[in-house]
Amino acid sequence: MTQLILNKRGTSLSVKSGRYCVRTPERESFIPVHEIKSIHLHSAAKLTYEVVQTAIQYNTDLLFIDRYGKPIGRVWSNQFGSISTIRKNQLTFSQTTMGAEWMRGLLVQKTENQVLVVEMLQLLTQKECPEALQNLAFYGQKFKQYVIKELPETFATFRGYEGNLSKVYFSALRELLPKQYYFAKRSQHPALDMFNCLLNYAYGMLYSNCESALIRAGIDPAVGVMHRDEYNRPVLVYDFIETYRHYADYVVCHLCLQEVIFEEFFDVENGQFWLNTDGKRLLIQCMNDYLNEVVSLQGLSRSRLTHLELDAQRLATQLKKIG
Repeated sequence: MTQLILNKRGTSLSVKSGRYCVRTPERESFIPVHEIKSIHLHSAAKLTYEVVQTAIQYNTDLLFIDRYGKPIGRVWSNQFGSISTIRKNQLTFSQTTMGAEWMRGLLVQKTENQVLVVEMLQLLTQKECPEALQNLAFYGQKFKQYVIKELPETFATFRGYEGNLSKVYFSALRELLPKQYYFAKRSQHPALDMFNCLLNYAYGMLYSNCESALIRAGIDPAVGVMHRDEYNRPVLVYDFIETYRHYADYVVCHLCLQEVIFEEFFDVENGQFWLNTDGKRLLIQCMNDYLNEVVSLQGLSRSRLTHLELDAQRLATQLKKIG
């Protein structure tokens, strides 16, 4: 299955004879509709009513993407991917220690993944960050050993640990990357340097994959656990994504280590960095290649993206059993 990404100015999308027709100023190409898993539309693209209708019919994600790479909207059918029991039980799950234990597991796994990324970078750069690894392991143990209390207090503590983890982790990445990709600190909206710009966009791609996986599994992405106080936001996605952020971290760091990222890939406006078409093309291709690479996890050989979707299905199964 293929992801169709339309981010070139002047691009239009229509349907002809069971195929998507992609027109650019330079050429016209056709792709069978059953081969497309998701369509990502950027501000420069246009589409017809038939595209929307076909995407709904084939259960194809149709996403509208902002400058950060995050979905700002989607077109989908009026049916969830499973029974309503899942969504009813989400409220119980989010308001009891069951949700807190699930969130703890995600954060422990996130910490272990960050350790793996730092260790990988150490091997590739022949540099060492022993103090950072020690601190990451320390906070991993803090998560594991924490005694669950009232949820507001528990999640406040988790957020405190997570904030300290982030400082340690990104400080280590800063020391391990080539100097031309130096970043003073983590900057999100907007990015203030090339590294953060790449990372924000890669995270945005992961957000859309996580949200799609949850919806396909019949889970309401607006009912969060640790993230729950943002109005009209898919806050469960902010929880669920934690164990997959290292996918984006690895891809962006690897591109920097290869030194294939150049200033020409960015538009800089008042000190704010935005990926341009060439930069998006490279990052999107590398992210998709990485997500579609087959790896063995929990005894199953599947693409990383499929493993992510299976995790959403496991969460749905867990929610079904509440009661």
